[in-house]
Amino acid sequence: MKRTFKVSLPEAALAVGTRAIAGVGLGLLLGNHLIAPERRRLGWALFAFGALSTVPLAMRIVPRIRRG
Repeated sequence: MKRTFKVSLPEAALAVGTRAIAGVGLGLLLGNHLIAPERRRLGWALFAFGALSTVPLAMRIVPRIRRG
């Protein structure tokens, strides 16, 4: 069964951007390129921002998914 839904360009850009920010944060948490305390603070902040900003966006997009 195929699922279809429509997403506007700004919504798609936001979805990609929030996932990218979360990914950069996760990369900083796992990498060793900065001093440890700075890396942890920045990594957690970026990861949290990316993850938390995804929730309202998903709540807007997910209800539009239709089976068709």
